[in-house]
Amino acid sequence: MDIYVFLQLIIVSIAATSAMTLFSYAASASFRELYKEPVLLTFMLTKLNIKLPEQTKATLAWILHYFIGFLFVAAYYFLWIRDILPISFLTAFLLGFVSGVIGILGWMIMFKLSDHKPAIDFKGYYFQLLLAHIVFGLVATAVYSLSITILILAKTYVTV
Repeated sequence: MDIYVFLQLIIVSIAATSAMTLFSYAASASFRELYKEPVLLTFMLTKLNIKLPEQTKATLAWILHYFIGFLFVAAYYFLWIRDILPISFLTAFLLGFVSGVIGILGWMIMFKLSDHKPAIDFKGYYFQLLLAHIVFGLVATAVYSLSITILILAKTYVTV
């Protein structure tokens, strides 16, 4: 992976994670529930007795949230470039769905390990999380496809 691909994946992961987070924040507001992953991660860091100022924990939670998004996008990228999966709407949906299942399992494990039981509707949170990851998969695929198209056009029509 060269620096250009790395930067491409950073951009894709920022777009996809931001779209997913926006979806979660909208769902949180609509249902008047705490479905905000960075906020829940901040609470998780507090429950794990990590001795940091609250603002540092909040910043760390956001960084962790976006880093996990990057890991998902990197996994998608390797599936695409090795021709294991095509770049399509159906694949985007399936990648988002599988990522959602992984995300749900991850949260279940984190809640269990930290003994953190936030006052949330868990079924609602997990359903929202699944939908948010589908949004993630769709946006990641769309932005990645767009970035490839721009790259191909740039290489074809721009000479340096």
